[in-house]
Amino acid sequence: MLPHRKTPETVMARLVMKFGGTSVATVERIRNVARHVEREVKAGHDVAVVVSAMAGKTNELVGWVKEASPLYDAAEYDVVVASGEQVTSGLLALVLKDMGIPARSWQGWQIPIRTSDAHGSARIDGVDGDGLAAGFARGEVAVVSGFQGVHAPSGRIATLGRGGSDTSAVAIAAAIGAERCDIYTDVDGVYTTDPRIVTKAKRLDRVAFEEMLEMASLGAKVLQVRSVELAMVHKVRTYVRSSFDDPASPQAGTLICDEEEIVEQQIVTGIAYSKDEAQITLRRVADKPGVAAAIFGPLADANINVDMIIQVVSDDTTTTDITFTVPTADFDRARTILERARDQISYASLQGATDVVKVSAIGIGMRSHAGVAAKAFRALADKGINIRAITTSEIKFSVLIDAAYTELAVRTLHSLYGLDKA
Repeated sequence: MLPHRKTPETVMARLVMKFGGTSVATVERIRNVARHVEREVKAGHDVAVVVSAMAGKTNELVGWVKEASPLYDAAEYDVVVASGEQVTSGLLALVLKDMGIPARSWQGWQIPIRTSDAHGSARIDGVDGDGLAAGFARGEVAVVSGFQGVHAPSGRIATLGRGGSDTSAVAIAAAIGAERCDIYTDVDGVYTTDPRIVTKAKRLDRVAFEEMLEMASLGAKVLQVRSVELAMVHKVRTYVRSSFDDPASPQAGTLICDEEEIVEQQIVTGIAYSKDEAQITLRRVADKPGVAAAIFGPLADANINVDMIIQVVSDDTTTTDITFTVPTADFDRARTILERARDQISYASLQGATDVVKVSAIGIGMRSHAGVAAKAFRALADKGINIRAITTSEIKFSVLIDAAYTELAVRTLHSLYGLDKA
């Protein structure tokens, strides 16, 4: 487990800065990153910088692995793909030293960042921050290769899955008691929705951990879900900002923080959408105990995540139709599993669709307001948008609709909840 985060009173000047692939895509961009780091060092912070591989490098490395061995060994896969971050950390350390700023690169195994042995999608078990702290005492900037750690019993490199550098950064921030974790990307914060769809979308000054967790899991690509989970558990204040701002005078970003830090709470904070959805419907399933387990058990065993589930019992109460969604990438596998289990499940037919989208409204203000979702259902109906499935929780609701209506639905809900005026 990660250690409990120290309070800001214990350590006032530690900061973690994370830079993604587009921010370090070239040596010139790495020089720009170094200027951001220089600003924080001059402000008196002890700085740990977590870097991703240069844009496109991980895909290239994955391609080489598959070319070398289509049925590759997962542990050796990690050895190869983790090398992209190693290159970036070394280059940034070199640039910082050239600017007169003491720095050294750290690989995940050197810190160490201890992980599980699930190569390619490992989870962080713990981070030892003592080595980094000793470097701070020497006046060094720590430049850390993100996305990677070490499975201690085997001593093998393990990677955290795509977007894992965000998780590395938050875990390190928790371990060293950082004042905050700044995630630098190619956007200047979290918006009320995708600005490419709604031109009136506004950057949010603050978002609660719970809201950001829902946004990340429902389609917003700004932060990795696991990084938000870690930030929420360890109360790591996380700042999303743009690396392409002038390092001398960066613009404000979005602070991800505790709900208590947000004075004015809107009913709905943002609208997210996910195209990574596929719908499966089983017709005339026998309505008897154990059927749900027969359907969803094998899918769970295959690590296929099931999201929305709707069951409609027939008039004679002997059969039921069951509709649910899975990630698009798992659609074919899910169909194959269910077709093989047809005799055990006992259904008449299987229907599927991949031309669907999940649109969600998220906001901690929903807790204290009734009828928020019903208002959306009426507005979507008035636009002629049919809802295929619905899920709700305390601070969000999601609807599954035809993909052709994605932009209309997002714009409708964004206006409905007054986010155009935010």
